[in-house]
Amino acid sequence: MLTMVVFAVAVVLWVCTPLDDTLVALAAVVVLLLFGVLPASALEVLGGPTTWLLIAAFVLARGVSDSGLPARLATSLMGRARSVRGLVHLTAFALLLTAFFVPSTSGRAALTLPVHRELRVNARVSRALGVLFPSVILLTAVATLVGAGAHLITSALLEEATGEGIGFGQWLLLGLPLAVVSAHVTAEVVLWLFTARADRRQPLVADPPTVELAAPAGTLRTAVPAKALTSAETTSLGILAAVSIAWVTEPWHHVPPEVVALAGAVAITSPRLGTTTLKAALADIPWSLLLFMAATTVLGTALVRSGAAESVAGLISPDHLLPTVIAVSLLAHLVVQSRSARSSVLIPIVIPLAVAAGMNPAALAFASTAAAGFCHTFSSSAKPVALFAHTYRPRHLLKLSLVLAPVTGALVLACSVHLWPHLGLPLK
Repeated sequence: MLTMVVFAVAVVLWVCTPLDDTLVALAAVVVLLLFGVLPASALEVLGGPTTWLLIAAFVLARGVSDSGLPARLATSLMGRARSVRGLVHLTAFALLLTAFFVPSTSGRAALTLPVHRELRVNARVSRALGVLFPSVILLTAVATLVGAGAHLITSALLEEATGEGIGFGQWLLLGLPLAVVSAHVTAEVVLWLFTARADRRQPLVADPPTVELAAPAGTLRTAVPAKALTSAETTSLGILAAVSIAWVTEPWHHVPPEVVALAGAVAITSPRLGTTTLKAALADIPWSLLLFMAATTVLGTALVRSGAAESVAGLISPDHLLPTVIAVSLLAHLVVQSRSARSSVLIPIVIPLAVAAGMNPAALAFASTAAAGFCHTFSSSAKPVALFAHTYRPRHLLKLSLVLAPVTGALVLACSVHLWPHLGLPLK
């Protein structure tokens, strides 16, 4: 009972007050520790493998970003467009690829904001691109385990409850197809809602080193890299590829993902080989986010260990469980704005629900986490949306949300039933 009260108060404070989310989460953990609900050993998560994995991932991201590789990739892909529709789809694909470079949706949004500013075009297409950038960034985070802190929380809670989480390779296998489809479906939805037919068919004429829009309404200019990869770009690409391959092949070599990530972080910050310094990379790490993620993981663990989540789950009928979990996860951003907090609230309840219904807890947890990646209704719903808020009006987000929410839910449901069971994540 105490766990439920503490957790309910934390959720209310997250939703209804301007108090710092991390402060609220840490205070809730302290209360549970003081009353003996959690043992002191629960604090080990603050220095556990999940935290170290994310720290190393941020260091890697800084090194890759400083090399200039993400910007080159984005402008290279977008410079190949021959129409506005082609530009939008290539942009969506480029944004998908950034999920493998930067382990933070906010970081990806900040990284790509200057790219959006360079796309000088008519008002409708500019607004469409402003809506597209954060939308695709949020929905494609599901491609990788380190795409969002919520993914790491889900895996940690699954491991706590069932003894087995979801590794990097398995997450990639499950999440990448959904991310690819979501990116291009979102591109079409944005084109349909925010551009005219003449805009979509407008041809682009590519003349290196710029791409120009062949229309009197305005011009679109973006650099097309003409040079070969620099040594820094080659180095960062090689290190990133080595780390990714090591993550995917963990079942064969059994080196933990956090150890692989730390090795990559050391390499990319080494004096002669690296593309950045360790001091600069550590300064770039959002320590408040890491503390918040660790604290919410502890709270989720408390819900599982104390039996509180199982008690709540017992109040919910197992009939139509999968669609209900997906729908609730889609709408959760309306009351809990932090993606990590949503997973900490939902996953401890989803796991016992799945067990009671005779379903695979990992399957329902993954579906819930994938659906919870939708948070597009208000500019305050997610930081990437807020970063691009100057490019559109609130009514444009509502318009997008009304269409994209059911589409996203349908995609997650279809993957859960028809795709993921064939990739090693059965529902039963």
